Amino acid sequence: QVQLVESGGGLVQAGGSLRLSCAVSGRSFSTYTMAWFRQAPGKERSFIAAIKRTGGSTYYSDSVKGRFTVSRDNARNQVYLQMNSLKPEDTAVYYCAARAKSDSSNYWYTSAGAYEFWGQGTQVTVSS
Repeated sequence: QVQLVESGGGLVQAGGSLRLSCAVSGRSFSTYTMAWFRQAPGKERSFIAAIKRTGGSTYYSDSVKGRFTVSRDNARNQVYLQMNSLKPEDTAVYYCAARAKSDSSNYWYTSAGAYEFWGQGTQVTVSS
């Protein structure tokens, strides 16, 4: 059983930065595609960013491209989301997700249903 635990959320002013972390249990972390999703108040869960097992291949939603950076440390079983230039519309619960299935290396999954394992989420609130 794989467990994911997010941390690093909190309250930040518009224009500020936060760094989220996701700790993943188990010995197979380096084989997972990892992703970040968020769910804003009254809205559906949406894709933010993903990173493949190599660590060098990343993909971002247009809403965060240029502001957010996803990275991973396979030696530590950790995934990170560096969030800069935060806006009030970034306010949401942020979720870490893992996809263990092996897929084509040039395909990016942006649907929540494609990810088998999920964290409980961490709240990010951006004030104006």
